[in-house]
Amino acid sequence: MTTGTREPPWGPSLGDGTQPGGPTVLRLMLGAQLRRLRELKGMSRQHAGEMIHASEAKISRLELGRIGQQTREVADLLTLYGVQNGRQRDALLSLARQATTPDWWNRYSDVLPAWFETYIGLEQAASTIRSYQVHCVPGLFQTADYARAVIRLGYPNASMDEIDQRVDLRLARQDILTSAQGPMVWMVVDEVALRRPFGDPSVMQAQLGHLLDLSELPNVTLQTVPFHAGGYAAAGGPFIVLRFADPDVADIVYLEQLTSALYLDKPVDVDIYAMVIDRISAAAISAAETRSLLVKLIEEQ
Repeated sequence: MTTGTREPPWGPSLGDGTQPGGPTVLRLMLGAQLRRLRELKGMSRQHAGEMIHASEAKISRLELGRIGQQTREVADLLTLYGVQNGRQRDALLSLARQATTPDWWNRYSDVLPAWFETYIGLEQAASTIRSYQVHCVPGLFQTADYARAVIRLGYPNASMDEIDQRVDLRLARQDILTSAQGPMVWMVVDEVALRRPFGDPSVMQAQLGHLLDLSELPNVTLQTVPFHAGGYAAAGGPFIVLRFADPDVADIVYLEQLTSALYLDKPVDVDIYAMVIDRISAAAISAAETRSLLVKLIEEQ
């Protein structure tokens, strides 16, 4: 987690009308503050839930920013934690109201499962994204034609309209790569992901060229684990580690499955994946060598 001078418990800019980021960022910030206040009172999640007639699981989801925090629930929790009035209470209640604004990706709700909607919110809120991918180019780095080919394989019975929506959503997520407030993105891909064809040769050539362009962005690092690297610690498959600017928001590991996903935020789990991706990065060729490999693969198409 980020270290250094901490801001006051209500955050660096709460209540001044200049909140950065979208609703997911705000839910994460508010959840972190609610957790901090509860811990300062020495109160368990179970006890806090009982006091406001909610379950322990709901308190956990509120603190993790996984669900929207209703203003009344936040007000009840603040009263329980002894935040009765003043700037801190007003700021946190204002944050709760702002955090209920619909996210931009809600317009894709027809094709967006709830378990992946959570990930998109975290991805958009992250300050650092580190990822290891094995089978194909990461979604954040895919061209429209490559994404279409991948989606068609994953959803063989989908209509053209549904496929178009999924492609549009994938491309819309990529805006963070060139946003002034965008994250640092460090992707490590297996060489097989660069060589496995999706679509015809022209699709692959364009995709590899796109990767080459993205690798030049100042906030993007792209490495490749080559075939000759042999065995290395990959934790059994692809994964993503998300880190956030707020020091009170826990790092999260995202593991995607066919019809669901796992979100790990316990330090003992996150630390293992952070160690693994460090090892994978060490086994991979450098960003400069990856660019040379991309040029070679483009010429082979």
